[in-house]
Amino acid sequence: MVSISNARGGAVTGLVALAVAGVLAGTVPAAQATPQGGPSPSPSQCRGRGVDGDALIRYEADTVIKAPLSTIWKLQTDVESWPSWQPPVTTMERLDSGRLRKGSQFRWTTPAPATPTTPATTLEITSTVRELRDRDCVLWSGPAIGEGLRIDEGVHLWTYRKVKGGVRVHTEETWTGAQVEADVPTATKALGYGLDAWLRDLKAAAESRAGATR
Repeated sequence: MVSISNARGGAVTGLVALAVAGVLAGTVPAAQATPQGGPSPSPSQCRGRGVDGDALIRYEADTVIKAPLSTIWKLQTDVESWPSWQPPVTTMERLDSGRLRKGSQFRWTTPAPATPTTPATTLEITSTVRELRDRDCVLWSGPAIGEGLRIDEGVHLWTYRKVKGGVRVHTEETWTGAQVEADVPTATKALGYGLDAWLRDLKAAAESRAGATR
C-alpha cells in the first residue's frame, strides 16, 4: 500500500507529477501527515541534492514493493516505456540516447482535467535529470506547460532502499509558478493524488513482472 510520509503546502517548485493526469482527474484526496508502516528515509536527497526546500507546494509518499530492485529501477529509468504501465503518460520522447544519466532529457505529455482555478488541457513536460546514482536515487526537474496552465518548474526526487520483504520506494516533489501558487491547497492535493497514483502503478507493474519471472 502507498503510505504518505509527509505533505505540506509550499512554494510550488517543480514539475507535474508523472501522474498529473490522474492527480487532477479524480477526486483529489486531502494530504495526510501520518505515515503507514514507518517513517520515510531521511534525509531525502540524491548525491546531496533534493527538492526545493522553499517551495510552497510539496508532497511526499512512499510504498514497499515486493519485487527486485533491478526490476523497479528498470521500470523507472526506461522512461520510454512509461506509457505501457502508467495510463496518465500519453506520449514520451527521449531527447538523448543510452541509459538514463545526469543531463539526460525527456519530453512527455499528460492530460490535466479542469480544476476550480485552471482549465482542462494537455501538459507538455520537459524533464532534465539533475542527479542519479544507479539503483539508489534519481532527481529530475523541468517545466510543465499547457494551454491555460503552466508550472514553471517541478523538482521530483526518487529514492530506493532494500527492506525486509522488498524495496521501499520514496518520492517527493515540489512545484513553483505564479499560476499554481495562486491556489496552493488545490495544487498540493493534485500533486499528492498524482504521486500516490504513480506509486500504485509502479508497484503493480513491478510486482506483476516479478511474479511472471518466478
